Amino acid sequence: MQGLVLISRAADFAARCHAGQRRKGASREPYLNHLAEVAHLLATATEGKDAALVAAGWLHDTIEDTDVSREQLAELFGDDVAVLVVEVSDDKTLPKAERKRLQIAHAPHLSARARMIKLADKISNLRSLLVSPPDDWERERLVDYLDWAEQVAAGCQGVNVALETLFRKTAARSRAVL
Repeated sequence: MQGLVLISRAADFAARCHAGQRRKGASREPYLNHLAEVAHLLATATEGKDAALVAAGWLHDTIEDTDVSREQLAELFGDDVAVLVVEVSDDKTLPKAERKRLQIAHAPHLSARARMIKLADKISNLRSLLVSPPDDWERERLVDYLDWAEQVAAGCQGVNVALETLFRKTAARSRAVL
């Protein structure tokens, strides 16, 4: 499948899968904005040279947050995209604290491309927390999220200088505001 077609199909599929979902922030922005930002960060970081990675950026939360299966993703977008999405997906049957612990533990062992998705995801999440934190999150919870995101990102080093630099700048800006 041609790169542009793959990315366009992934964006369309993600929009349909996540229709009606909103971010947790006070502004309740459409969840699709997060997926678009992750895909854009990946496209920019790879200078548009990895269409499957950008498609996986659009789809990175479909297994976690919808009823889409790995098999469906493989059928629609190929094994490369499906493997990337599975690699960055949390097991929602586990308690939240365990999922967070596993993200830290597994980050250094992910493929380079999956680590790029993780970095882009954490950049987007931190940016969102800066402009529109959830109403019910006190400062301590925001700082805890930042600390955790930095631990995950530490395990994702060595894959893309642009994403790593952007994460560090975003984390520093977050730390200064919090």
